[in-house]
Amino acid sequence: MNYILHPSAEAELLESISYYESKAPGIGKRLLAEFEQAMSSVCLSPKLYPVARKPNIRRALLPTYPFSIILRQSESEQIQILAVAHQKRRPMYWISRVQ
Repeated sequence: MNYILHPSAEAELLESISYYESKAPGIGKRLLAEFEQAMSSVCLSPKLYPVARKPNIRRALLPTYPFSIILRQSESEQIQILAVAHQKRRPMYWISRVQ
């Protein structure tokens, strides 16, 4: 199974990587590596992740960084990443991307 990023989710991920990289070299790269590791797990077993919003929006947490990956599995078995959301800011701001 593969995944695609909503354009806004891609912008959020890149912005976060850039922010962390500006704080200390290498930290942003570790965020990207952690995201990619999480997505490998999600693509193997997406239904293991809890439902964040019914019927099919799920959430995967990054273990080290304060981000949630908001995703859904399409009918074609592709994973769509709707948001890479900071866990302490603007809850549910991504809901308009569900349409």
